[in-house]
Amino acid sequence: MQTSKITTTYALILGIIALVCAAISTGIYLLTKGRIDQVVAQQQRDLLLEVVPQDYFDNDLLSSCKTIKLPDAPYLNKLYSAKKGQDLTAYALQATAPDGYSGNIVLLMGIQPDGKVLGVRTLAHKETPGLGDKIETRISNWIYSFNDKTFTLDDENHWAVKKDGGDFDQFTGATITPRAVVNKVRQTAKWVITELKHHPQLIETFSDCKE
Repeated sequence: MQTSKITTTYALILGIIALVCAAISTGIYLLTKGRIDQVVAQQQRDLLLEVVPQDYFDNDLLSSCKTIKLPDAPYLNKLYSAKKGQDLTAYALQATAPDGYSGNIVLLMGIQPDGKVLGVRTLAHKETPGLGDKIETRISNWIYSFNDKTFTLDDENHWAVKKDGGDFDQFTGATITPRAVVNKVRQTAKWVITELKHHPQLIETFSDCKE
């Protein structure tokens, strides 16, 4: 009987300790969540500025985020609209190239409605260190080769790696990775000038991003 009471007492103590720990954890989460959200949002804004310069917009680019779901363009993930006053100046688009050497390569691209590429950045990849990871700015300047190049239907063939007859360098011993990136930038820029430029209202059919 005494043993049963002791067991019950210990169980109650452990239960109280668990509740206190849970309360403390919840309190810390609530106290820090706002700050964490602010830091994450600022990091996202800084990244968007790498592909769409500040002088292109005066709206909140991050809050303009739309989730893209199109059967004929499954590679497109998100779209941000840059505006100066009432004028649409550029888009930031997130897209996934599924044909990297080691799988998906997630890209962020700044593209004007006329097809001019303002910048491209790699958000995520699993490419081979020392070879395919040259798509990162911390490893190589290669990704900057897209800056200020304008895609047109007349010169579409130039938007390929040199091994495929295009203008973009490939990496020594690693052609698959840059090919996947160049092809996805070309495909995205083509979508902008053939679809989005002529049907800007398409954006209204996309849902707001859930960050």
